[in-house]
Amino acid sequence: MSTPTGFDELIHPATRLSVVALLATTEWADFAFIRDSLSLSDSALSKQLHTLEEAGYLELHKEGGGRQRRTKVRLTDRGRTAFDGHVAALRAIVEGAGGTATGPPDGAPATSAAQRQQAHVEAGR
Repeated sequence: MSTPTGFDELIHPATRLSVVALLATTEWADFAFIRDSLSLSDSALSKQLHTLEEAGYLELHKEGGGRQRRTKVRLTDRGRTAFDGHVAALRAIVEGAGGTATGPPDGAPATSAAQRQQAHVEAGR
């Protein structure tokens, strides 16, 4: 299986994907809000923000000074486009695996992974 168009290796790691997903829901977010929402340390979040900023996916704005210094973060247009493309690529992967991102087709019974695996094993006998 080939990688779908739009899949973004930079965004894909769970922490970066969580950061970008959170930022996609707002215009600007405070560093502390992102840190607390994702249960990250200051250093872990700073590293991820720096990586995404270098790629042009987000913008950081620092205001104030000393202990009153605050950092605000927002997705750039490039970052929002990359996130939207990555989400579409993930949906294509899920749909290509025989499932859907929203659940089973109308009228189809919901099955668990264990039920599908058991049916696969039984079919192979």
